[in-house]
Amino acid sequence: MTIDSAPLPVTLRWAVRLLWAEAAVVGLLAAWLVWADLTATTTDLASALLVTAFAAGAAVALWALGRALLRRKAGARAPAIVLQLMLLPIGWFMIQAGLGWLGVPLMALGLGVGWLLVSPPTTRALGFE
Repeated sequence: MTIDSAPLPVTLRWAVRLLWAEAAVVGLLAAWLVWADLTATTTDLASALLVTAFAAGAAVALWALGRALLRRKAGARAPAIVLQLMLLPIGWFMIQAGLGWLGVPLMALGLGVGWLLVSPPTTRALGFE
């Protein structure tokens, strides 16, 4: 369902911006992984390529979901929320590994973008009410 009558609410605009920022960061990580794959002296090639492909796919998915939400495609909201919820266990394990300085902001980002995606203005803009 697509609804184009009113301007985008601030919550949806910020959700899209943050999804695109996440896509850019994960894309940079994927580029670094490609470089690491090419310059590694020894590696498990299958595992290295799988991790690199996963990062690249995540970057593309985040970018595409942000674009779809910008166009008010209601079906993009659920996958975007799922990707944000995936940040919670990632952040938790980072905290457990002693990387709380990175894990806590990651969890906050996931919760924040998730909240932006389910907030009433975003819900109305996507035609759920």
